[in-house]
Amino acid sequence: MLFRQRTAGVKYTRKMKPALILGTLLIAITAALTACAAPKGGIVILENPNGMEFTMDFKEWSAKNKCELSLEKGDELQVEIARDGGEIALAVSGKNGSEPYTGNDLRSGIFTVTVSETDEYAITITGKDATGKVTLKNLAGQ
Repeated sequence: MLFRQRTAGVKYTRKMKPALILGTLLIAITAALTACAAPKGGIVILENPNGMEFTMDFKEWSAKNKCELSLEKGDELQVEIARDGGEIALAVSGKNGSEPYTGNDLRSGIFTVTVSETDEYAITITGKDATGKVTLKNLAGQ
């Protein structure tokens, strides 16, 4: 009787092996295909060697990116936006808590932002299917 139970167990295990192998294979394929999916669009950020200007060029980009810039009290940042499509948001915030600029759904144009204190500032750009270019230039360096 003990022998029969083992035989029954072996037959059951043999039936389960193909299902187990197939299940493992499906999970592995799904994981591989998910890992190969590239994020939508792209962004290229170029900083001038003097550290006073940088340009963000993007195409059908949907994400958030951050750059840092050291600014002195009274410095003016010139922001030039050339939006060809999608939505662009921009925020300038200091590590000490100041937030000299926050803007959503920005249109093409040029404007300046003056900082009220010396600090290390984070410039955060967010895009939703955004295509265009944003250039930030510290006018104090000219």
